[in-house]
This record gives sequence, structure tokens and C-alpha cells, in this order.
Amino acid sequence: MAQLVLALDVPERDKALSLVRDLADIVPWCKVGLELFILAGPALLRELKALGCKIFLDLKFYDTPHTVGQAARAAAAVGVDLLTLHCQGGERMCKTAREAFAGMAARPLLFGVTALTSFAHGEMPGIDAAPSDFALFLAKRAIGWGLDGVVCSGLEVGPVKESCPDLLCLCPGIRPAGAAAGDQRRVVTPGEAVRNGADFLVVGRPIVQAASPRTATRLILREMERYGFQ
Repeated sequence: MAQLVLALDVPERDKALSLVRDLADIVPWCKVGLELFILAGPALLRELKALGCKIFLDLKFYDTPHTVGQAARAAAAVGVDLLTLHCQGGERMCKTAREAFAGMAARPLLFGVTALTSFAHGEMPGIDAAPSDFALFLAKRAIGWGLDGVVCSGLEVGPVKESCPDLLCLCPGIRPAGAAAGDQRRVVTPGEAVRNGADFLVVGRPIVQAASPRTATRLILREMERYGFQ
């Protein structure tokens, strides 16, 4: 069933570690994105692993096939459990990233970003398709490129699962009812994401900016449970 991922969208290593220590017993997954990784580097990943956390490294690799392959292998070597690359990097890039894990004792799940949840219709440069349509277009290709899953809005999970039932779906842009959307455009509530078939829900600001992150987390988990969380 769906799993909750804590997005450590904070500018301080100590704050990130404090959040994980407080929530690791109820949220086993944490996401390290660009800001925190640039500030704290691979050493933080090792500290998070030592706390028993599963790590989602969200750097959205998008480069030449060789460069992305080497980066993916490096991420696997430091114990990352899930990492992202851009599906728009194309077939060769995605396949090279998957092949880079050959011979390793363990490999991370490899997820392809389809259309960022911060995009609304008409905001993707050079792409006339609606974000939801473009996300489905890329998802249909991702499974043939060796990816384990895709990153998409909870609004797109249903069509993706219908077309690619074996593809896992990770959904950012999760906002509890009444929460501010911020810079996100295609948002859903935790319950809607689970009901639509999401496998992972990534939640950052509604938890880390809450007066009580633990209380906010429990409310989200309770909502997920009503729609099938286990």
C-alpha cells in the first residue's frame, strides 16, 4: 500500500536530522533534495542511513547518458534507496542509468520525472500538451526504458496505472485539505492520492513547517489509512 515520504526541505543539516529522529518511527522514508544535498553532501546520506531511514535522493538527473550513469552508480554506492532522473533525458540516458547498477550488491529504485507538479497547462516551454497528457506519454515509455516508476501528480496516477499497471507512482504536490499550495499547481490531498493508486506520497512543507510536525504527520497517515494505507 502507499507509503509516506518525508521531504527534508530544510536548509540545515541539524534540522533535517532532528526531524528524522522525531519521525523515523512512523515515517521510514525521507527525501533529500537539491538544497539540502548541496548544503550537507553525501555525508548526510550516511547519517540518515545510520538512523535507519530509507533515502530518496531527489536530484532529478538530466545530462548525457554517461554522466547520468556514473551519477546513478555513485548514488547506489552510498546506499540511496530511490533516486530520480528526468524522463525527458530519453531512452539512452534512462537505460544507461539502469545498466550502471550491474554487478552491485544492491541497487536503488529508479524513478523518472514526467511533468513537474509545479507546471500548469501552457507553462512547459516548447510543449503544447497538457501536463497530465505529457506525463502519461512519458510514463508509457518509462517502463520500456527499465525504470521502476515515475514521478507524477496524484491527478495522473489513475491513467498511468491503467496503461502501465506494473509501474510505481511517486507523487509530490500533496497538500492536506486547506493547506497552501505554494508553488505547486497540480495538487491533491493525501486521501485522493491513495484513492487514485499512488505508491509513494511525498510531503514536505505541510509537515516541516507545522507547529508540531509529528501531529501533522499523524493526521496525514490517518487520512491515508482511511483510503488503504497499511
